[in-house]
Amino acid sequence: MSQLKIRLFGKFSLLCGDREQECLPSSKAKELFCYLLLHRDRSHSREVLASVLWGDCTTAQSRKYFRQTLWQLHQALKNAPGGQADAMQVDVEHVRLNSEAEFSLDIAIFEAAFAPVRGVKGEQIGDQQAQALRNAVSLYSGDLLEGWFQDWCIYHRERLQNIYLAILDKLMGYSEFHRQYEDGLSFGERLLRQDSARERTYFRLMRLHYLAGDRAGALRQFQRCAAALETELGVKPGERTLQLYEAIRTDQFRPAILPESERNSSSLSKPAFSSYFSRLKRLRSLLLKLQHRVEEDILEVDQALTTRTSPSASPKH
Repeated sequence: MSQLKIRLFGKFSLLCGDREQECLPSSKAKELFCYLLLHRDRSHSREVLASVLWGDCTTAQSRKYFRQTLWQLHQALKNAPGGQADAMQVDVEHVRLNSEAEFSLDIAIFEAAFAPVRGVKGEQIGDQQAQALRNAVSLYSGDLLEGWFQDWCIYHRERLQNIYLAILDKLMGYSEFHRQYEDGLSFGERLLRQDSARERTYFRLMRLHYLAGDRAGALRQFQRCAAALETELGVKPGERTLQLYEAIRTDQFRPAILPESERNSSSLSKPAFSSYFSRLKRLRSLLLKLQHRVEEDILEVDQALTTRTSPSASPKH
């Protein structure tokens, strides 16, 4: 039997295999299910759930509607293709999703990919972590539960959107550090579709275009940045962005001008390490030659001083 797949990004959907299932009997059953999915790490008081979903009703009415909706949801999940009878754990006071229930949830995969790299710069993440982030980005087909405007939904929509932006930013840093410039540019454009006045993203795009050999493209990114900041915020690009623009315009920018995180990175790429090692060998050779020359000069001076002060060198009377 195919596993039940649940998607909350974009439009809500339940899939078994590749077929979408229309098994939830009402909009309130769907809302209750989504609320439980978003708060899947804890149990919930029946009273609280009833007040969240039926806050405009009396206490007696909200309890009644909650009992009916909970029963509908339980039956729907039990009878759905790929569903499970124990998908929910229910007692007289609390409700929660069964943490051992076997279904695939897009936001759970998304959050699990981000958790290990929270607070880690993109240049410092590993290859496996970067691949997990790419997979997470592919799951983000749209903002959470598009078309829903409940307060609890809007809060989680903004939270997950901020995670999405953070993931894309990390992938841009990773791509530049590993010279995967085309990938980095793609992630940057995704970022700008979410936030067209994000100056940090334009700064990175300018670097990526230039490093990819597209100086004109880098300069155009600056023009886009200036226009977006003026239109949306009424401000001009910051000093750091202006300095980068001037360096690129005058062709003074060099790949050696790296972000702080790259300059301080302890992991050198093989080409960089090889070049660094060769320079050290040449420097050592020069130092050995210089040391040998200094020793020879010291010996000559010492011999000269010895000859001058010896008795045989003293004048005769």
